[in-house]
Amino acid sequence: MTFSRDGHEFCCDASVHLSTGLNVQAKGRANEIYDSFDGAVARMEKQLRRYKRRLKDHHQSRQSPIEAFGASSYILHAGSGDTDEASEPDSLQPVIVAEMETQVQSLSVGEAVMQMELAGAPLLVFRNNAHGGVNVVYQREDGNIGWVDPRNFQ
Repeated sequence: MTFSRDGHEFCCDASVHLSTGLNVQAKGRANEIYDSFDGAVARMEKQLRRYKRRLKDHHQSRQSPIEAFGASSYILHAGSGDTDEASEPDSLQPVIVAEMETQVQSLSVGEAVMQMELAGAPLLVFRNNAHGGVNVVYQREDGNIGWVDPRNFQ
């Protein structure tokens, strides 16, 4: 759990690692630090209530814990933000600001959607249990969930 101050508001970022191998993350913002904590806890409770049955079902049907493999994660320099031609980059090679190790979990598509929503993330990269390929699920602007499976592309 992390608390921070943003102007006049307090932010509470909470993260819980579940026994199923999934993670739940929630954020709360309020003028009082205790209220920001209460907001984060309320959001986390709502997420867990929504997925309680599915978490139990997946946990019982899965014989082994969720596997994860290491992958490189990079932060790229965004540039100056100007869009005029004078600020056009010399090269299309991105400037790497930071390099980190991240974990990519082996999940079913349903588990990946659930993990993405529990984490409050706009997208999730995962290894598909069905065929071992790398897939992506993401939140679309229309509210639906998108799924990218390059293996099915002909």
